[in-house]
Amino acid sequence: DIDPAIPLFLQQVENLSCTEVNTILNKKSGVKGISNLSSDMRDIEQAAWNENNKSAQLALDTYHYHIIKYIGSYVAAMNGVDAIVFTGGVGENGPESREEILKNFTYLGFELDKENNKLRGKRTEISTLNSKLQVFVIPTNEELVIARDTIEIVEKF
Repeated sequence: DIDPAIPLFLQQVENLSCTEVNTILNKKSGVKGISNLSSDMRDIEQAAWNENNKSAQLALDTYHYHIIKYIGSYVAAMNGVDAIVFTGGVGENGPESREEILKNFTYLGFELDKENNKLRGKRTEISTLNSKLQVFVIPTNEELVIARDTIEIVEKF
């Protein structure tokens, strides 16, 4: 999250164009800016966990913190939740990140099924039978969503 005045500051004070500000914010900031390595979470996880890269670890910790913060805010806004679903890139393929994030939700009665959490590429529940909160990993099928959206648009013509 950034102060909304930052892009204007970069344009006015640093005399950067809109394109240059866009490049900074979308290509050089976030986990890329913190890690000074990559915006690909696979690279950051590798460097943090296998190479003891402190900047990559900071980027990963920051990434996890923001996910925890957003889940927590939705739990509060909805006065509780029945389930949490991980999907997409890291959500589907990051068992270590899921475990790290979910450590913060034991207060909701969550217990991790470590064996199911290791599974990749298939729909699975990663909460134990004793868990009060269900947590799932559900693979995405982006091509199917795009195809359905395309059909819906074309049928309107």
